This record gives sequence, C-alpha cells and structure tokens, in this order.
Amino acid sequence: MPLRARVKTGFYKDSVALMRLSETLGKLPGIGKVTVVMATPANKDILKDAGLLTTEAEKAKPDDLVAVVEGSVAATEQAFAVLDELLAASTTTSDGGGAIKARPRAIAQALAARNDLTLALISVPGPFAAAEALKAVRGGLDVLLFSDNVPIEQERAIKEVARAKGRLVMGPDCGTAIVGGVPLGFANVVRRGRIGLVAASGTGLQQATCLIDGLGEGVSQAIGTGGRDVSAAVGGITMRQGLAMLADDPATKVIVMMAKPPAPAVAVAILDQAARVKKPVVVNFLGGDAAALRGRKNLIWAETLEDAASAAVGALRRKKIGPAKPDKPPASAASARRRLAPGQIGLRALFSGGTFCAEAQMLWRLAGLRVHSNVPLDKTLAWRAGAKGQTHVALDLGSDEYTLGRPHPMIDPTERLAAIARAAKDPTVAVLLLDVVLGFGAHADPAGVLVPAIRAAQATAKRNGRVLPIVCFVCGTEADPQKRSQQEATLRQAGAILTASSTRAAWLAAALVARPRR
Repeated sequence: MPLRARVKTGFYKDSVALMRLSETLGKLPGIGKVTVVMATPANKDILKDAGLLTTEAEKAKPDDLVAVVEGSVAATEQAFAVLDELLAASTTTSDGGGAIKARPRAIAQALAARNDLTLALISVPGPFAAAEALKAVRGGLDVLLFSDNVPIEQERAIKEVARAKGRLVMGPDCGTAIVGGVPLGFANVVRRGRIGLVAASGTGLQQATCLIDGLGEGVSQAIGTGGRDVSAAVGGITMRQGLAMLADDPATKVIVMMAKPPAPAVAVAILDQAARVKKPVVVNFLGGDAAALRGRKNLIWAETLEDAASAAVGALRRKKIGPAKPDKPPASAASARRRLAPGQIGLRALFSGGTFCAEAQMLWRLAGLRVHSNVPLDKTLAWRAGAKGQTHVALDLGSDEYTLGRPHPMIDPTERLAAIARAAKDPTVAVLLLDVVLGFGAHADPAGVLVPAIRAAQATAKRNGRVLPIVCFVCGTEADPQKRSQQEATLRQAGAILTASSTRAAWLAAALVARPRR
C-alpha cells in the first residue's frame, strides 16, 4: 500500500500523546502502518529504518509533527481528517457553560489564566526541557520534569535556581511522584498515610509505595528526584530538599530515602543531614554499604526494595521487621530447573524499570554472578550487544538510549517484545525475568500485551528442545487502573512464574541457574 504524510508545522505533542494518536489511526479501516512522531533527527532515522520516511517527513523540522500513514487515498484522507479533529480538540477546552476557549500553549499563558497553580509537569524533548523548567520555577512553580536526555549541567543549573527561590525540581527523567495525595507520572494508587519517601529511582519509588500499601500503611508524600540527582555533578540538591521537607512535615512520621549509591561526598552530606532528623529514616542505597550508617542511631539500613518498605512499616509501628528471605521455588520453577539443557546457564532480565535492573544486579552479584548491563553497577561489566562472555545480562529498556525519540517501555512495549523474541532464540538463556509495572500513565494492559510474546518465546524454546522459565512480578495495587490481581492472573495463564516483589523475582531467577540441577 502507498504511503502518505501530513506535517503539522510547529505543533508539539509528547511521546504518550503521539503513541495514542498512532494507535487511534491504526485502528481505522483500510490503514496499514501508521506512525505519528515529532520530526527530530532521531525519529527520522527510525522512520527511515522502518521504510516510512517520505519526502514530506524528511523535509519537516524538529518542532513539526509528522504523521505517516499507509493505505489507499480514501483511507488515508479519512485518517488525516481524524488526526485533524483530535489535534484540534487537544488545543481547546470548555469553560463548563458550553463556551470553547484555547488551552494555554505556554507556561506564561497558564500562569496568566490561573492564579492558583503550584506545580508544572513538563514533558518536552530534552533540548527544550531546561528552558521550560526555568520558566516554571521563575513563575513560582514547583516542577516535575518528566523529560529525559537533558544535559546534566542544565539539570544542576535549574535546581540551583529552584533552591534559591524555595522551589522544588523533581527530575529530569523523573517518572513518579505523589504530592499531596495526587499521583504524578507513573505513580500508583496507594492509600494516604504517615510514611514519606524521597527517591532518585522512579520504579523503586513505585515498588516501595505499593509494598507499603500492601502492608496496610500509607504514603504522606513521595518525592522523585531523577536518577542523576545524587551524582557528584548535581550534588543531591533535590534529595536534600525533599529530606528537609519531609522532616518538617507533621503528617510524615517515617522517612525513606532511595537511590543507587550516591557519589561518596554526596552520600556523606545526605546521611549527615538525615542523622539530624528527629524521625526514623530508612536508607535504601542499592549496592551501598550499611557501614556508612554506623553511629547514626535514627538511620535504618535496607538492603533491598522489599526491605525498605518493611523497615518503614516496622519503624512506624515500632516493631522491628527483619529483612526479606528468598521463597522456596514453586513446583513449576523446580520442574523447569530440572529440565534445563546443559547449555542453558544464563540469566536474562529485560526491565522497564531502572531501579529493578540495579536491584537484580546487586542481588545476583551477592550470589556470585557476574552480570553485564547497559546501566552497570560495576562499570567493568558494561553490556555490549553481540559481545561474547556475557552470560548473565540485566537490561534497563527505559534508559536514555532506548527512549530517545520513543515512548518509555512502560507505555509502549515494542522494544521489549522484540528483546523477548531475541532472548528466546539464544540457547544459553536459562531464565527470563520481566517486570510488569502498573499505574497512571502506564500501558492499559501491560500483562495482556506481554502474553503473546511470552507464549511465542516458550514455543521457540520448545521447538529447539529447550524449556524457558519466565519469571515475572507485578508492581502495582488492586486500586490501580489495571488492577494487580487481574494482571497476575493473565500472566499465570500464559505460563509465567509470579513472585510478590522485584526482590523475590531476582532471587528466584538466580535459584533457577544455581548448580547442581540434576
């Protein structure tokens, strides 16, 4: 079928909106391939690789929206008409009395229209994000900066301005927060309560808040900082601001701090500040050293994400809860382990959450396994596609190199589905580990979209005389739009092995490759 393109000059939409537009047009009769993207150089490369780069799309500028549609002239004309209607509707709003008015297209317009605004959620391409964040901060707003691929020197500059003005910048690349009971980004539906969290880890924050909710307690505030906040280049500016806010918040009785290990000097500054807080503070620096807390009596070390949630609940109830322990492998896992072929020796984890990737590396390292990753805790174990000697691999498919010009895998699973198929063809893979993350902004049915890939992967292994156990965990709650129990039931029906947390999933995956098997 022929290709046709429509270019909307200077019309920006974020990756989530673009994906939804593509899905809507793709369901129209007579339509084949569809893509709606911003015409950035990276996206043009993607269009070219997919055979979708038309002359019009190639000439479009980075701030132009371009839709490429495959189909007959009549079908594509209908698709473009629907596109025009959807885009027009997105730029207007009703005042409740039937009158239609244009939505603000800039932060200054929004501030002029409303005097009760307190926070801006910014999701624009990385090169433009810092400028928008500064406009919001100077306008007196706190910021959740969802955008990634923002230069780190710009991150520090934004946060320094915000700190001087008494404002908070969560991000860049901040995917989750709960502020005043309002979930932002990929947050989950959890009960309100007395535990406050500040985290340089989005999915870590989601897992901890969900586990706290599952233990019967709730969250006062959950502040995301962006993963680079605790680097030497940024200095933990938002982490320290968030810690101070939670320390002063009368609704918060216990604080949880979460991150991959901060830069040494930053860790010292953060822990010194935490030690002065007159509340219990749980410290979960994945892969860090508990010895750093020695002599700081109000600080509680948590090795894993599950331990962080349990320790916070224990501190709140004034009842010590010990660290989590690995579950006994279920019968289905034990059976699969016995049937692994001699050459099946490797772990393969394909995460949509970066913190889950870090936790798996830490736990597998403690089990004596050398794990290669695109976001390695040990820089000598950087993963390289196609390189030999990479027996155990943990990939974060939500890292910047995978999301440049593409939606996050928690929104669009296309990249992960392809990675699952590749793993199934690798005769050395003994177990595949997947996270399934629920919440606002995430895919409406993440388990459902994984099921065909899981079944196809296991069929591929079977055709080649192998078994392929697939371990999954669901990060979410029953109150989430996707409903945790339904997602888990879908995965079980597809033959996946379910665990209760990311921590237990990593332990089980490691147990499946432990020797001896027979």
